[in-house]
Amino acid sequence: MSEFHLVATFLIIIAAIVAFASDRFSVEGVSIGVIAALLILFGMLPYQGPNGAQLGPGELLAGFGNPALATVVALLIVGQGLFATDALELPARAFGKLGASGPKLAVAIILCVTGAISAFLNNTPVVVIFIPILTVIAAQHRVPAYRVYMPLSFIAILGGMTTLIGSSTNMIAAGVAAKSGVTIDFFDLTGMGVILAGTGTLYVLFLLPRLLKDRVTPISREASANGSQFLGEIAVTRGHRYEGMTAKAGFFPDILNLTPRLLIRRDIPILPPFDEITLAPGDRLIVTGTRKSFMEAIAKGEKGADSESPDIDSLDAADLTPPDAHFHLVEAIIAPGSRYEGRTIQLSGLQAQFDVAVFGVQRKSRMARAGLSEIRLEAGDTLLIGGRLEAIESMRGNHDILLLEHSTESVPQRRKAIMAAGIFAAIVLLSAFDISPIVVNAIAGAALMIATGCLTLNQANRAFDKQIFLLIGASIAMATALEATGGAALIARETVAMMDGAPTAALLSVLFLVMAVLTNILSNNAVAALFMPIAIDVARRAGAPPEAFAAAVVYAANCSFATPIGYQTNLLVMGPGHYKFSDFVKGGVPLVAIIWLTFSILAPWYYNL
Repeated sequence: MSEFHLVATFLIIIAAIVAFASDRFSVEGVSIGVIAALLILFGMLPYQGPNGAQLGPGELLAGFGNPALATVVALLIVGQGLFATDALELPARAFGKLGASGPKLAVAIILCVTGAISAFLNNTPVVVIFIPILTVIAAQHRVPAYRVYMPLSFIAILGGMTTLIGSSTNMIAAGVAAKSGVTIDFFDLTGMGVILAGTGTLYVLFLLPRLLKDRVTPISREASANGSQFLGEIAVTRGHRYEGMTAKAGFFPDILNLTPRLLIRRDIPILPPFDEITLAPGDRLIVTGTRKSFMEAIAKGEKGADSESPDIDSLDAADLTPPDAHFHLVEAIIAPGSRYEGRTIQLSGLQAQFDVAVFGVQRKSRMARAGLSEIRLEAGDTLLIGGRLEAIESMRGNHDILLLEHSTESVPQRRKAIMAAGIFAAIVLLSAFDISPIVVNAIAGAALMIATGCLTLNQANRAFDKQIFLLIGASIAMATALEATGGAALIARETVAMMDGAPTAALLSVLFLVMAVLTNILSNNAVAALFMPIAIDVARRAGAPPEAFAAAVVYAANCSFATPIGYQTNLLVMGPGHYKFSDFVKGGVPLVAIIWLTFSILAPWYYNL
């Protein structure tokens, strides 16, 4: 019966990998199918291991309570809190300036910094630091997200294999090696590790982006949408940031991202260039800009107007700025035959009906330069609308104005940026220096993000990725079944037996390859713990230095590039990059092969085999 369970487990794992990699089925569907198959196998036909331990539903479903799963979900929520407050805008701009000649240089600098830091800090918190920074840079420069996140994870893993403390896998492997009489000191992995990491980095920077297919992601969709210009209006009130601003060379240099098109002073229109004009209370500045530009202005409070004014026809929304966590922007289209057609925004009743503010208008045809309150709406006009989420949701199903729900986006709460950054910094520092477990820090940080109002429960819910949730649960169930039935140990034994009598260099190469494959199915920590005593025993019997075989275990166990379940950082970037399982296969398998070939060629020379 035990052989039946072993064979059945192998078949389920092979079928799962094929299904994941084919992209013919959803990740969620395959994950549920794998879990169901394992539960049926071990539930209907109970299995008892050699040590008397029974493998049942409790053990197979333990992955859903695994600290790694809780950590990934909590960190995704924390990241959402950083986005919701624009907390990392300044660091992102600083990195952007380093790559002033182009976004590719900025991304390359960030990746290299990530690799260097990962050598001395656990690579998971390092990836957590740079995901939001890369997100901002990718959005600013319209770089496709899928071209930056997978390289970030791979570079962090490569950097982590160069020192003893670069990853938890290295330390677990060193602990197991010490029990077998082999000591791995801090920099014992650095020499060959730097060679492997350097070779892998060249692949990641120059070849990996070419292997990933173009796809539509929220960032790429936003980049195309953000090119569209809206016409809006800024009412300069007493105490407004623009009060007293003087035009230079016909323009207002301190007004960034928004382009002034008309100035209305005492109902008299003034066209550009604005020669030696100083803005004063009562002025209305007609501007054009992208949705992103308007969002930045609202987040800074620049779009708020006179609180004494009774209406909000010209972005007069002082009660809505600075925005809270519920304030969102959305685009909506005036439908043909709409009752709003032919009316001005002020007289349409739209704002009072739904308790929202209209911040801009976009029209396919040319639009006259006039105040926002004077423009008559036409069918097909796109309105940029702001309001609390409940108010926007109340517009659903209205036949006069069609809500583009995919465009709904929360306005960053910049007044909460320092608080969000502080929570994030605490998570990173406590985790990096092992003051407390990362799972504790991540969950506590996610709870604080919600408790302090940096993000709402609705925003936190959107950060939860059910695909990752089910994928982690299924992968841990497969690994548990493979280890419990003896499948992993069988592979190790058969590999050594097959290479009995082979040259030491060949034995080391084959052992490395087997471990590199298994680390993408099992956890890398399990591979390191399983193979370390076997590798050291093989080295001693072959009369080879055991340090070489111990190092091979560490490097191979870190080759978790070929599947998203291979390592925690892959799971962290899977959601933001909108990767499929097959993307990791296409991008990671060549990297595993490159690391294996590089080690196989150089290890005999480096370790004097």
